[in-house]
Amino acid sequence: MRFVVVGGGAIGLLYAARLALSGCGVHVVTRTAQQAAMLAGEGIRFILDGREAVAAVEASSSERSGADVPAAQWVLLTVKQTSLDAAAADALSRLLMPGAGLICMQNGIGHVEMLQERLPHAQIYAAVTSEGALREDAGSVRMTGSGELHFGRAPQSFANRDIAGAEGSGKEAGNYELAPQAGDSEKMLLGALRKAGINAWLSNDMGNRIYRKLLINSVINPLTAIYDVENGRLPEHPSRLALMRGLHAEAEAVLIRAGMEPASDSWERLLEICMLTAPNISSMLGDVRGGRLTEVDWINGGVVRLARRLGMEAPLNEAVRRMVHALKPLN
Repeated sequence: MRFVVVGGGAIGLLYAARLALSGCGVHVVTRTAQQAAMLAGEGIRFILDGREAVAAVEASSSERSGADVPAAQWVLLTVKQTSLDAAAADALSRLLMPGAGLICMQNGIGHVEMLQERLPHAQIYAAVTSEGALREDAGSVRMTGSGELHFGRAPQSFANRDIAGAEGSGKEAGNYELAPQAGDSEKMLLGALRKAGINAWLSNDMGNRIYRKLLINSVINPLTAIYDVENGRLPEHPSRLALMRGLHAEAEAVLIRAGMEPASDSWERLLEICMLTAPNISSMLGDVRGGRLTEVDWINGGVVRLARRLGMEAPLNEAVRRMVHALKPLN
């Protein structure tokens, strides 16, 4: 099976390396020609538990996307929301051969709707991953935490689900490995991912899963960036803990109104994730430290926009969005 991985960041390199090491054909599309040349010439150095392996991949830069990228059954879109615009969608349209699936692995919300509008004939899948990765340099990635990948067909008019609320949600929620409605290509994809050591699941509940991840990200990402701390240190101070609880309650209320299934242990789950990922640097903190644009407008900003569409308010989410913007000139 052949894959095109769009994005040479931590998650892109993580999945590209593991798929290539399992025997799949992989072509990585990077932002810069320099990184593409490095990956094509030297491969990806994959580091796990002190062991290293080099994964051979093909690569090209986004300036030449479509010109020398071979056809593939699946395109993994791993770039951040800040890189997704009309030009990026046009470039994706040139990569997608007829029948190919596009798997979107972004944080936050809004990207699926935009891609559905720009690529009306594409087979678009939403995905969330809980795996951790650290890009050590342009050609090296370290796997920092095991987890799961959940993916499923993005429903048409996904944006309308935000307004429709909970009507009809949850009745068929869950994972399924080889459901009757799963096509042959999806079954083959599951097999390829699992052969690569990826704990992958095909889900018929992606709207709920995206909202669940958004709830976690809307608390951990902005606050670790604002306080400049690792995940595990976030709940240690009483004032930070109080702000965490307030943000969580506000975002949860909005997302439940939008259709997310309530969970009695969601606050405890948030604290558990902080502990399980204690030494990790959140992606937003990493972006702030690196002087890069963050995804705060699609995470906390996404909660704010969703609240307004539902006739609600989300002042804490708007406040932290503004605070993150004030951290670096680039924001």
